[in-house]
Amino acid sequence: MRKALVVLLLSAAAGCSGGGSEERSESRQDLKTYDVSEAPAATDSAVPPPPPPPAPTSAERRFSQPPGIAPTAAPGVAFNYRYDFRLPSARVAALQEQHAAACEKLGIARCRITAMRYRLVDDDEIEAMLAFKLDPAIARGFGKQGIDAVTASEGMLIDAEITGEDVGSRIAAATRSETDLTDELKRIEGELARRGLGASERAQLQLQAQQLRDQIRATRTTKTEQQETLATTPMVFNYESGDLLAGFDGRPRLSQAMEDALENLVGGLLWILVALITLLPWALLVAAALWIWRRILPPLRRVGEPAVPPAPPAED
Repeated sequence: MRKALVVLLLSAAAGCSGGGSEERSESRQDLKTYDVSEAPAATDSAVPPPPPPPAPTSAERRFSQPPGIAPTAAPGVAFNYRYDFRLPSARVAALQEQHAAACEKLGIARCRITAMRYRLVDDDEIEAMLAFKLDPAIARGFGKQGIDAVTASEGMLIDAEITGEDVGSRIAAATRSETDLTDELKRIEGELARRGLGASERAQLQLQAQQLRDQIRATRTTKTEQQETLATTPMVFNYESGDLLAGFDGRPRLSQAMEDALENLVGGLLWILVALITLLPWALLVAAALWIWRRILPPLRRVGEPAVPPAPPAED
């Protein structure tokens, strides 16, 4: 009886374990044939985080970089470039010569130096300037190379300005005006070619023709000037010496607030020193007067007082 009961229990346990394995097999089969369209959306934790941005270089940390914005190339627009740089005073002349050499290397057909200035403002302060006339096709690249040269010389760009002028519309207007004036001149010349004109009428037509020729000449001159403006691009480099946000030797400089506080402290100490030097003679004079008052005047007063007779001895 006991053996039959044990066999029965073992059979039931085996049946249960077999059913569980079948269920797990079916579950695994269901997972393998799961429809992807019915799958739940992936959570944010499953998406790998984006890679960190690259660390800035030492030059990017020490010097501010200009924005990479360039004017849109447009036909008929004449651009004017101006850059202001700040760098150590000992490197201004060398950098100015480097920029001039870069222009001379391009040739006078593409780059010309039109002005130069180098001025010593103080013992350690310098102001300089270099002006160019460039081929419009290379103006932007030349300016960028100039900025790179300044950065390599431990300097920085502190101001940049690019302005444009619509010269093409002026040239078109001058061309239309020249065409109208030329047509009017042809009409007047045709009137002058007619026979039977009176002397006064002929003189009037000749005066009008001369005025039209002068206007045509002035219009052509204006158009030529505008075309020359469009054919070259002015660029100016301004240099000044001064301190940057970080020392040129790699050591950080004092902040502006600390420099101001130190300057105020030194100014206050100088003011106190000037005040002491100014008041010192008066202080010595007052001290001498007090010493005379205490040391000399009391004995003089005692000399002028009447003598007091000694008191008689007391009787026993």
